[in-house]
Amino acid sequence: MSTASGGMRPGLATAFAVVGFGALAICGLGILSLASGADVIAVRGLGPLPGAVGFAAAVVALAIVLGATLRGPHPSYGVAALAAVAAPLAYLVGLVVAAVVVGVDPARAIAAAGGFALSWFAVVLLVAAAVAGWVAVALVRTHARPPRWGWERDEDE
Repeated sequence: MSTASGGMRPGLATAFAVVGFGALAICGLGILSLASGADVIAVRGLGPLPGAVGFAAAVVALAIVLGATLRGPHPSYGVAALAAVAAPLAYLVGLVVAAVVVGVDPARAIAAAGGFALSWFAVVLLVAAAVAGWVAVALVRTHARPPRWGWERDEDE
C-alpha cells in the first residue's frame, strides 16, 4: 500500500483521486444546478450523451495527468493546477465532439461549450479537479500511517 519513501503508491493515489473527483464534481454540479435552477448544459436539444461524454473525458484527462505526473520521486503540488486546467478543457472537447457525433449543429455544440465554460459549472469542475490533484500528490508525498487501535500494535513498539 505504500512505497519505500512512505507515501501511497502513485497508481493507488490516482485511483482514489479520480473516484473522489467524480464524486465531488457530480455532487457540486448537482447542487449548483439545484440551487441556481440552471441546467449544466444550457443549450436545449443536445440530449444526455454529450454531457456524459464530456464528463468521461474530464475523468480520463485527470487520470492521465495524475498517472503521468505522480510517478516522479517527489511530485509537486503544481500538479493540482495542471489537473484543474486539463479536466475542464477535456470536458469541453468531449462535449463538442459528442454533440457533433450525435448530429447536433456544430454551432450549437460550440455554443453549449462556450456557455459551460463561462458558467459557475466550469468553476465547480475546475475546483473539483484541483482538489483531486492536490489530494493525489498529498497521498503520494505523505509519510503518515493509517490509525491503529491499541491492540493492533506490535508488542515491540
